[in-house]
Amino acid sequence: MVTALTEGIQVSVEITYQAEFSNPKQHHYVFTYKVEIANKSQHTYQLISRKWEIFDAAENPKTVEGMGVVGQQPILEPGDTHSYVSGCNLKSGLGKMKGIYVMEKLFDGKRIEVSIPEFQLIANIFHN
Repeated sequence: MVTALTEGIQVSVEITYQAEFSNPKQHHYVFTYKVEIANKSQHTYQLISRKWEIFDAAENPKTVEGMGVVGQQPILEPGDTHSYVSGCNLKSGLGKMKGIYVMEKLFDGKRIEVSIPEFQLIANIFHN
């Protein structure tokens, strides 16, 4: 698990290689990641959008942007957490991801960029 803290917002990511959904012979590797966002600040924030950078050893880097996370724009009061699971497909068994969430402080509308820590995507293909 990797963790980053930005202005009181903690983001933790746990990665799992999904061997049963992957097909290395066809260059298809599936990973899931569980993200937990914890508001350790004294302010209420809403997650507005996300921006991911995806690096695959077999391809050029990709950028994925969108509103919210898995269709939601959660509001986190001080002490709240929000968790979700998402996934990524690679053409190689080796890559990494990192990114940012744009969060808005509900009190004054100030937006901040919260770091999503870089994490490795490594297929466990040598122990099948």
